[in-house]
Amino acid sequence: MQQAMRAALESLGGDEPFAVVMPDGTRHDVGTGSPAFTIRFLNSRALRAVALRGYIGFLAAYFDGDMELDGDLRTALKMALRRQSKGKPRLLNVLDNRRHERTRSNASWAMAKQNAREHYGLGTDFYRLWLDDPYMMYTCAYWREGVTTVEEAQVAKIDHVARKIQLKPTDTYVDVGCGFGGFMFRTHETIGATGVGLNNTTAQVDWLRDEIARRGVGDRLSVREADFRDVDREYDKVVSIGVLEHAGRDQLDEVVAAHAKFLKPGGLGMLHFIGHVGHFETELFIRKWVFPGGWIPSLADVIVAMEKHGLEVLDIENFRRNYALTLDAWAERFDARWETIHALDPRRFDERFRRIWRVYLLGCAEMFRSPAGYTHLFQILFSKGNVTRENFPVSRAYMYA
Repeated sequence: MQQAMRAALESLGGDEPFAVVMPDGTRHDVGTGSPAFTIRFLNSRALRAVALRGYIGFLAAYFDGDMELDGDLRTALKMALRRQSKGKPRLLNVLDNRRHERTRSNASWAMAKQNAREHYGLGTDFYRLWLDDPYMMYTCAYWREGVTTVEEAQVAKIDHVARKIQLKPTDTYVDVGCGFGGFMFRTHETIGATGVGLNNTTAQVDWLRDEIARRGVGDRLSVREADFRDVDREYDKVVSIGVLEHAGRDQLDEVVAAHAKFLKPGGLGMLHFIGHVGHFETELFIRKWVFPGGWIPSLADVIVAMEKHGLEVLDIENFRRNYALTLDAWAERFDARWETIHALDPRRFDERFRRIWRVYLLGCAEMFRSPAGYTHLFQILFSKGNVTRENFPVSRAYMYA
């Protein structure tokens, strides 16, 4: 085995033994003991991809069918993530990442819409099969004590956010990046506030408008098809759940500024987003195959942008471990309902799609579970201008009442 190939194999991990079968049938065991998984290279193209690109080469070969993985995919991804965090990125991967940022930048509103459509425009029928029922929340849930299902955990998350921003029946709010409207529907049922959803994915907007009409709640709820930077007016409250990850490196300040403009002076808002602790490049895999145009900001940069635009940070909560559990639930349902997903559109939801999404769901779960990871999920409660003792509680007790 050539030195580059051996180094690439070793880069996959070392905590668990595994085996590699070459195109000519030669078998190599890495580590001692029964292998947790076996990698089978089917051709020389796969070998070249791994030698040149390391773990990105592994993934590309696996997605393209040039490599098979028998055994526990989760263990393989866990080991790869652990070893990857200790190594230097391959030059070709660095160049690909930079090229992606140039060509898929969300600076253009048209490109931001296209990027969102490629992931979020896969159809309500697809997402309904593995997200929670009935709210279809495609963001980290809250697995507080006593919660056992993703349905309960998503309700707990929505209610937690609503308590944090002290949402009242007389309030108006904007839900920036509202998805399928789960936050809007749940808070309408429990609180009755007047909400406007903001969404730039046409398929979701069309479905949500129909659903609002079907439920007969159009007097309280509505949705705008618009970019997240398109501010129409001020609201009493702002909810932003899973939006900052799509801003882009150079648009972070612009998107945070829009959140500030949406909020009335003295109002409360919530930023719920994936963020880095420290400054790191966003993973090439997630941008190349899952979220085109996506970019994970650092918590520090988000806070600086918020301060710049007159937002006071009131509370920061880290939901990282909650996201691991949420992704576990999604991955389990995705696997259990794969045949039904495939039948929706066999050409779109093919074996390559299945492999990409399993790596995405299982890999991200292990990323958020890792004790050595730098990627987290934050909820930042903020106000426009400084709160006073008279208009905001002095303790966090009200959030858990």
